[in-house]
Amino acid sequence: MSKILLLTPPFVQWNNPYPATTVLTGYLKSKKYDVAQADLSIRLTNYIFSKAGLTRIFESAKKLAPKSNTDVRKHKQQYVDTIDFVRQFLQAGDQTSAMRICSDNFLPPGNAGIDEDNLEWAFGTVGFTEKARYLSTQYVNAIGNYIRKTISEEYGLNRYAETICHSATQFDDIYNRLKAENNLLDIFMDEQLDEIIVEHSPQIVGFTIPFAGNLYSALKCAKFLKANYPGIKIVFGGGYVNTDLRQLQEPRIFEFTDFICLDDGEIPLERIIQYVGGNKNINALVRTYVLCNKTITYIDNSENIRFANPICPDYAGLEINKYMSVIELSNPMHKIWNDGFWNKLTLAHGCYWKKCTFCDTALDYISRYEPDTALNIVDKIEQIIHQTGKTGFHFTDEAAPPKLLKDVATELVKRKIQLTWWTNVRFEKAFDDGLCGLLAHSGCIAVSGGIEVASDRILKLIDKGVTINQAAIIADSFTRHGIMVHAYLMYGFPSQTEQETIDSLETVRQFFELGLMQSCYFHRFALTAHSPIAQDAEKYKIKITGPANHTFALNDLFFADEEGCKHEKFTKGLNRAIYNYMHGIGYDKPVNFWFDFKTPKTSLPRNSIVLTNSLKIRLS
Repeated sequence: MSKILLLTPPFVQWNNPYPATTVLTGYLKSKKYDVAQADLSIRLTNYIFSKAGLTRIFESAKKLAPKSNTDVRKHKQQYVDTIDFVRQFLQAGDQTSAMRICSDNFLPPGNAGIDEDNLEWAFGTVGFTEKARYLSTQYVNAIGNYIRKTISEEYGLNRYAETICHSATQFDDIYNRLKAENNLLDIFMDEQLDEIIVEHSPQIVGFTIPFAGNLYSALKCAKFLKANYPGIKIVFGGGYVNTDLRQLQEPRIFEFTDFICLDDGEIPLERIIQYVGGNKNINALVRTYVLCNKTITYIDNSENIRFANPICPDYAGLEINKYMSVIELSNPMHKIWNDGFWNKLTLAHGCYWKKCTFCDTALDYISRYEPDTALNIVDKIEQIIHQTGKTGFHFTDEAAPPKLLKDVATELVKRKIQLTWWTNVRFEKAFDDGLCGLLAHSGCIAVSGGIEVASDRILKLIDKGVTINQAAIIADSFTRHGIMVHAYLMYGFPSQTEQETIDSLETVRQFFELGLMQSCYFHRFALTAHSPIAQDAEKYKIKITGPANHTFALNDLFFADEEGCKHEKFTKGLNRAIYNYMHGIGYDKPVNFWFDFKTPKTSLPRNSIVLTNSLKIRLS
């Protein structure tokens, strides 16, 4: 039987593993296959931020950029002397280490972005652990900036070569970069990968590629395997593949991989194992691209396992103690993305709403809704806690169904399981006072959800099924029970005007001022090929203008908006406003204060959202 190794390529989050390999490992083990997994992302990160790795970085940078005169280089010996201590603190969060890090003169001076007044406001004089984690995050950010300036401008703490891979409709730039000479990060990656291969001796290696920022790393690793272990068969899959490579016509990618799978990977991967082992014909493959006679062939035979099943994600083989908690902002809601180890579990496959017009509703990961059962879910929670020793959970649903959340919370309370969890929701009327109280009692500390463009006109165009009034009432229900709220927002939706953008920001300001949300993020609207808007552009008064030629990736589309404004100019001002709101300041400023160009005044009264009592909100 072939041994399969599942890998997460660099770089993703520092604080917990991306969940794809744990889900696939659990499934393949249930079928008695010989499977192992490793997180090359955290392994490489640990090496870069070590005394040995940093010493090699400084030696290489001296040759590549001899005139570099950054603060990091000025204090390079202090960085080398402290890096292992800081990394181990980020892994363990020890209070005694925190006190040392917070003391004067331990960390090198000059870490960009540190505001002493803000530190005092955010952490006071006794919040050593979080303050030290924030200071340590600025410290590693400074090293990351130094690596970008000297070793590779393509490096990011949680991405690599993303600029050449994002919306890469042609393969040429990526291909040419793969043919170029290795930089030091590439050498590090090859070394760490080689150690993993020697340890496991697999016949098949599967890479999950969740984001564009992981594509180059996966290709680079695959290139190393083809050159040094030509007998290994290589499989690509994951979120990026599922969205961007559905119209693949580029045969050169098969110089680096043998199989490319779409959508849920359990059955496709099992068929590949059976095929490589000689137990299945190639025509039995499921949702898989292969290269036959120099021609790309897609073999469908679409088949999925039932999502409601007792098979639990398996964390075996992952180095749980190597993950690191970092704090970019002191805002308590915003920091949970990167602070703390969160076990990942999905309650339901797909989205129960699946109507939002900007969303990838045509794709399986959205369109095929299938919930698990509360009993299965809580059984898995208990198993995962036993595996990892961690009691934090992130339920990774597109939108967690209220009824299922109620059933899960009830079962958690019934079994007296103590955990901390958060998830993504729609601001449904079902999240009333009673349900929010139950969720908080079961361990819920935070929810995130889309308010999108905070405009009722555009929410109707989006078919969100939520109004501003409803979102405010539900956010109030959550926050009154101590559940923090993060809102996803967008600007640049087709037909959105300057006035609507300004009014949207005013609505957000009032949500913050009233304590209805603690965190949010504005992102620029992107038109994707698999959304209802793309399928009926005329209805939304836009014209799709490209890309005209695409042989590799296709997801983001170019379009002309016949009615909307020039949205790109709002980016800086929106970010400034939100940054201040998340720090609890700036509510007294008119919203056009944040922009360096003339904008319309908001058409909304500054008290258009009013808390009338503990349960109701009035929009005047």
